[in-house]
Amino acid sequence: MEELERTVEKKEDSKRLDKFLVEALEKKFSRSFIKKLIDGNNVFVNGESQNAHYKVSEGEKIKIVIPEAKPLELKPENIPLDIAYEDEDVVVINKSPGISMHPTGAYLTGTLVNGLLYHCKDLSGIGGVLRPGIVHRLDKDTSGLLVAAKNDLAHINLSNQFRNRSVKRKYVALVKGIVEHDNGRIELPIARRKKDITKMGVSFVDEKKKNAITTYKVLKRFGDFTVLELSLQTGRTHQIRVHLSHIGHALIGDKMYGSPKGLSRQALHAKTLGFFHPTKKDFMEFTSELPEDMQGLINRGKI
Repeated sequence: MEELERTVEKKEDSKRLDKFLVEALEKKFSRSFIKKLIDGNNVFVNGESQNAHYKVSEGEKIKIVIPEAKPLELKPENIPLDIAYEDEDVVVINKSPGISMHPTGAYLTGTLVNGLLYHCKDLSGIGGVLRPGIVHRLDKDTSGLLVAAKNDLAHINLSNQFRNRSVKRKYVALVKGIVEHDNGRIELPIARRKKDITKMGVSFVDEKKKNAITTYKVLKRFGDFTVLELSLQTGRTHQIRVHLSHIGHALIGDKMYGSPKGLSRQALHAKTLGFFHPTKKDFMEFTSELPEDMQGLINRGKI
């Protein structure tokens, strides 16, 4: 167990506790980790546990208790990984469709994390016991490029880049119908559906809605489907799938959001990924080819 102490300075008076800690500790810990500390009653103001909304005052002593990491119970598995790049800080993987990012609930095997644990001796622990090294996610049935962190400093740096929207991400999608305009911008708020919390949807009234922006460019039109290149300005859960479904052009193969025919999974591929290396500071950009199922549909020219 580790303990840290900070004293509130005059310029920090009246700040919310969570904002104070983020500014004081962000170079050491991620915002999500700081939130977990507060929610877990591991932050004390003058000896008393306080919530995130507490307003700190000049001179108050803030103690942060870092609990011992829980032992990782996940089993490393020799799962083949298509590695596009790797060094001592990061690993870039071209994920196959059908593999989950990390374990959930009772399913603790067969995930990308299990494969990473086998391949890498160490991974950043910031992602938590079940998500070591995971900085961002792709849906189980989405293919393409992602980056994982091999140490905590790399994880914090990459997380900040995603939060600041300096990461370059481009996707290719095959969508139902003919998209009329060559270019477009979809700016619609997204929230979790109350009647089915596994699904997201466009919402203008839910208090927990989050702004979401997707831009697209038409690459090719066929008789009954369109090939799009998409860029994300935000990174909401199921963002591309929800936005395209809402405008009447659901992803081919997307059973959850409205167009189940054509492929056995949603036709979405993370084709381009670019970021600043967390220690070398160089901008690195990677691209990957479309997987066989999507390319085969394009070659046929019809669903």
